[in-house]
Amino acid sequence: MTVVTLTTDFGLKDGNVGVMKGVIWRFAPHAQIADLSHLIGPQNIREAALVLARAVPYFPPDSVHVVVVDPGVGTERRPIAAQIGSQKFVAPDNGVLSMVLDRAEQEKQRVEIVHLTKPQYWLPSISNVFHGRDIFAPVAGHLAAGAPLVVLGTPINDPVRLELPKPVPVENGLRGEVLHIDHFGNITTTIRQEHLNGKQQVTVRLGGYEIRGLVRTFGDRPPGSLIALIGSSGDLIVSVVNGSAAGQLNVKIGDPVDVQYEPQQAN
Repeated sequence: MTVVTLTTDFGLKDGNVGVMKGVIWRFAPHAQIADLSHLIGPQNIREAALVLARAVPYFPPDSVHVVVVDPGVGTERRPIAAQIGSQKFVAPDNGVLSMVLDRAEQEKQRVEIVHLTKPQYWLPSISNVFHGRDIFAPVAGHLAAGAPLVVLGTPINDPVRLELPKPVPVENGLRGEVLHIDHFGNITTTIRQEHLNGKQQVTVRLGGYEIRGLVRTFGDRPPGSLIALIGSSGDLIVSVVNGSAAGQLNVKIGDPVDVQYEPQQAN
């Protein structure tokens, strides 16, 4: 039984997610479908790329990940499918696989990508506005049923890549930016654990606020405290204990985040 995941910006009101599941089951009736998120911000490709990259490592080999955040639907943008490491992907070629591809390159994983050019693996009638139903879902169903990647299209080696922000060194520290704000108002930054080289004595500056030191868990400070810590995916995050850091700091995606290294105190 193959696992198929769905990540979209469709929301849950209009039935589009259910329709995609129905199409997948037509071709792979035994597939197990998991919803990663259908609340990606409308047309927010970067948010979808982040949610996908965080989730993929926790799924079994040969899972099929379908991403439909597709502001270019109906245009010349290519529909693609890929084998990246041990996982398969079906998505528009708009950069939504960028973070997964970055990790694959760092870890020297297998990468094969095809432009979906074989209509016999799609639905018979193709809408200009719902390729999630008409192209991506049937292709995912065929992959889940065992179709090899190579029969689905033409190999390519130039997928669209997002220019993802990376922290830059500044005097005695780093400058990054706000990458993501989650459901709880926790603020994910582009600064990761490995960028800090094990330093805990840091000052984080964001939205006019200053946070001294990193805590280990949310419970290390009382409710209402503004804290900085390393999140579950290794990112530096800023939070309010039992509250919303995004609401308190009034920040948005792309706002600068500064980390200053504090002098190590002698024993």
